[in-house]
Amino acid sequence: MVTMTLAVPGELRSKMESFPEINWSEVARQAFSQKISDLEFLRKFTSKSTLTEEDALRLGAEVSKKVAARHRGK
Repeated sequence: MVTMTLAVPGELRSKMESFPEINWSEVARQAFSQKISDLEFLRKFTSKSTLTEEDALRLGAEVSKKVAARHRGK
């Protein structure tokens, strides 16, 4: 296994230290693994897409407008 060094803010480190029973290295390994799985899924999913970046931005803007309009109406 390879050793990595991570930098975390002091406040976060203090909170982590208040839970000494937690194996924070294992928490980090699980988070890394989950993120890699998510990214691999997205890569596979988008590799078959015919949408351009411009298409995606346009669709995202349309969705945002519709969501905002829906929330204004409530």
